[in-house]
Amino acid sequence: MLQIFLQGFAVYFIVWWITLFAVLPIGLRTQAEDNDIVLGTVHSAPTRFRAVFVFSMTTLISAIIYALWYIASNYFGWGFDALPQIGPSFSNV
Repeated sequence: MLQIFLQGFAVYFIVWWITLFAVLPIGLRTQAEDNDIVLGTVHSAPTRFRAVFVFSMTTLISAIIYALWYIASNYFGWGFDALPQIGPSFSNV
């Protein structure tokens, strides 16, 4: 039971981490756009980092993606083996 929980948590964490980088630029205002450049920072640095917004949106979107993956894998039987093989197969060597 613990192994199943840890596997599910690992998948959710990977999805969450990838989603974080997709959510980070949403609504971002740079210092150059706001004409409020702090000395010693780059012009593309954010004016105000909204951590609560970014982490809550990441968690919400990741939960939706994880739920879709869970339904697809447990109820429809879709898994990584169902994906088409892109590279060559070396099993006949």
